[in-house]
Amino acid sequence: MRKFFRAFWRVVTFPFRALWWLITLPVRAVRKISRFLTSEPEEQPITDVLVDTVQRPANLIEHIDALRRHLTRMLIGLVICIAVLFFFTQDIINILALPIGGLKVLKAISPTETIGAWMNVAIFGAIALCSPYIAFELWLFAAPGLKPKERIISLLSIPLVLIFFLSGIAFAYFMLLPPALKFLFHFMNVEVIPTIKTYISFVTGILFWIGAVFEFPLVIFVLTLIGIVKPQPLLKQWRIAVVIIAIIAAAITPTTDPINMSLVMGPMIGLYFISIGLSYLAALSRKKRAMQEQESD
Repeated sequence: MRKFFRAFWRVVTFPFRALWWLITLPVRAVRKISRFLTSEPEEQPITDVLVDTVQRPANLIEHIDALRRHLTRMLIGLVICIAVLFFFTQDIINILALPIGGLKVLKAISPTETIGAWMNVAIFGAIALCSPYIAFELWLFAAPGLKPKERIISLLSIPLVLIFFLSGIAFAYFMLLPPALKFLFHFMNVEVIPTIKTYISFVTGILFWIGAVFEFPLVIFVLTLIGIVKPQPLLKQWRIAVVIIAIIAAAITPTTDPINMSLVMGPMIGLYFISIGLSYLAALSRKKRAMQEQESD
């Protein structure tokens, strides 16, 4: 009989309990987020971490499993962005074809070429659109090992990921593509018949990699705030950085002439020195914050 009345009471009070759960849901969510952002990580030397990992491999498996969950959510978000961009892919292709004179100039030599170009634009566009969410998932994975202020700073920088990426795409589209296409189409005075597959792959590759390069200052700034990167080594090794940038520019640049390569190298070198400046600002901010914490203690 007691079980009957208990079950009856649960059925009667279920609407009220459900309503209370819905009302208190925002409060519980805010408390959970606040605890996550303000909780202090365990301070443990790297040697102890390595020894603990060797002695208890299950801890490493837990981290790998957590990374797998984050990667799965990234993939799901990417698929959703691809599905959304399917409705706008044709418009994006029309915009990408403007520097060459419009879509009517492009040709297709195989039945599947247009589908390949369509998927190429959809995938690269989805990566650009999904980049803030990808950065957020990476932040969720790394956040437990960060200090509270480092978590907040890195979290607030996530919306800038899309802004910097789009800035790189705009630079490549308006500044790099026109001279590169002009050189390619007039080299040796040979008539070039562009196909949609090669042209779209060529354009999306340049836009994507230049957009990724424009993320460098933001990454350096955040890593300096966290304490992983210091500005002094970046400044001392600038010559090596210029050589590496030249190699990357040679790989990204669609043509072999030094003019177009310099169009890629110039912004990359400028971004590198901007990164050093931002790193110094972040280091000063970190040092000032540490002094304030010492004074408060």
